[in-house]
Amino acid sequence: MNIKDIYSEFVLETNGCQLFIKREDLIHPTVSGNKFRKLKYNIAFAVENKHTHLLTFGGAYSNHIAATAAAGQLGGFQTIGVIRGEELGEDVTKTLLQNPTLEFAHKCGMNLVFISRKKYREKDSDRFRESIKKRFNNPYIIPEGGTNALAVKGCQEILTPEDQKMDYICTPVGTAGTIAGIINSTASHQKVIGFPALKGNWMDQEVRKYVNNDRWEICQDYHFGGYARVSEPLIHFINDFKKRYGIPLDPIYTGKMMYGICDLINSGFFPENSRILAVHTGGLQGIAGMNIQLQKKKFQLINVI
Repeated sequence: MNIKDIYSEFVLETNGCQLFIKREDLIHPTVSGNKFRKLKYNIAFAVENKHTHLLTFGGAYSNHIAATAAAGQLGGFQTIGVIRGEELGEDVTKTLLQNPTLEFAHKCGMNLVFISRKKYREKDSDRFRESIKKRFNNPYIIPEGGTNALAVKGCQEILTPEDQKMDYICTPVGTAGTIAGIINSTASHQKVIGFPALKGNWMDQEVRKYVNNDRWEICQDYHFGGYARVSEPLIHFINDFKKRYGIPLDPIYTGKMMYGICDLINSGFFPENSRILAVHTGGLQGIAGMNIQLQKKKFQLINVI
């Protein structure tokens, strides 16, 4: 593979294909990638409707929690993060010392509320929403992962007219908002391929809630066992990619996507002379937390230098 700089993106050339990488991770230092896109119109709506509080949901290492805390601080909002796992709230000081994501959110002023996994599964119910609105001064509620119609609208801005030269658009998939926005903004000759971080066949149904065409597919072969699951070959790939090309990848989303794309190219999945655009959606803040877990397992750590 050879690499060169093209228009603020990068391209790798291999097996007759060109692979471009759109560096959405460079949009903003703390609200980067697809989180910036998802929050853009949600925060505009909150401002327009005179909300003073933003409330959202996530796991202990959630990119969305970190990004919402940072965006809220920048926008002058009070932020509340409802975190899955009540055990994390038993000793908050200890939790913050051991969790870089929650520590960052806390430093941004986010009020962290830890609830049981059972209660967390009820977070979308009317009863839960009404109770939380009363408790936190009628906050503007952003869904887990940030995906709603306004998030999809923001993600439709990821592709630019220049990207119409591409044949395939590849993106990681979490809660379907990013891929839906990309699908809606593709040209008629383009196809979108999503690489889920989660295990399961439910993703197609989620995507269809928001899209206006069928020029897409979900590739289920590279989730490495499910959300936050990793393997030593994946970590080796991420570190080798960073060493070769200077581009960091996170182990939850972009690392799995790039592993999958490279494997598909090498196996001849893409027609010769295809132009492939991979969307780097950010998520790099999660590397520190993952390295803590990898160290416990005595795995190789992800190189961030």
